[in-house]
Amino acid sequence: MRPDLIARIRQLLPVHHPRPEIELLYRMMLDYPERGGKGVRSELLLLSARAHGVSEGMQNRSSASWEAALWLATTLELFQNWVLIHDDIADDSEERRGLPALHRQYGVPLALNAGDALHAYMWGALLKADVPAAYTEILTMIHRTAEGQHLDLAWVQHGQWNLSAADYLDMVRLKTAYYTVVVPLRLGAIAAGRHPDVRFEEAGIALGAAFQIRDDVLNLVGEAAHYGKEIGGDLLEGKRTLIVLRWLELATQQQKETFLNEMNRPRPAKRPEVVAQLHAWLLESGAVAYAQGVADAQAERGLRVLRLALSAAPDQEAAQTMLGLAEGLAKREA
Repeated sequence: MRPDLIARIRQLLPVHHPRPEIELLYRMMLDYPERGGKGVRSELLLLSARAHGVSEGMQNRSSASWEAALWLATTLELFQNWVLIHDDIADDSEERRGLPALHRQYGVPLALNAGDALHAYMWGALLKADVPAAYTEILTMIHRTAEGQHLDLAWVQHGQWNLSAADYLDMVRLKTAYYTVVVPLRLGAIAAGRHPDVRFEEAGIALGAAFQIRDDVLNLVGEAAHYGKEIGGDLLEGKRTLIVLRWLELATQQQKETFLNEMNRPRPAKRPEVVAQLHAWLLESGAVAYAQGVADAQAERGLRVLRLALSAAPDQEAAQTMLGLAEGLAKREA
């Protein structure tokens, strides 16, 4: 994440309070933002603003628009961080960005409250941006992300495995694509005082799906030091990924029974040796290559549409940089 966005978060969030218990809340709100992260969503937004004619820096006539873009980018970063706190609780995750998840450090009640508080400060960042048209975008982002998260959690809670690739893509397009790509692209144009190209939605949905599939692959094959979350965590959490759904189509009946029996266990009761066997089966099956193929197709489609949408952008240098970032996002290997 950009240092100037971290500085804005620190400026926005309180630090000191006469009661040490409340100072703990303040430290907890800053915890995830200060762990860092790539900041790709905020960077997409800022590149979109530049591509649409906003000049970076404070010594030009568009400085007010750049300042608004920075506060909108800060809004996105705060959104992601409070959502991650809640997501880690819902999934009972062990790690986030290489450190114990917040609820593992402080317990679920305090972590949940810190996420709620950070959500409130997100709206404070949006107020500082002072871009009325952005409010609808942020609301849409929250609505779509919550719908996708509900699908993801409901499938786990109800033990539902009779799902298709289309079901999975519906979920990730809602849960991941809007806040990762669609809304950053649109907010950048809005910060520049322009109407977002309608093709941003189609491009962003495809690119966001590719990003999430890659993330699922990395959860199985990545290196923990680079990935920032525990390898194999999706299996422990019983996530319905494209890889697992494809593997279930290929697995023997005995393998399916072993898998479903283990997935019916709560996370603390899952047996490491069985999970390791399931992990190995997934890697041996060709399901990872299948998922990567779907991700490649989604990435190419999204990039093709995004190139068309940006072909007449005022700042083509920024537009090409943004295309490079979008390609790296959709084809990531770390």
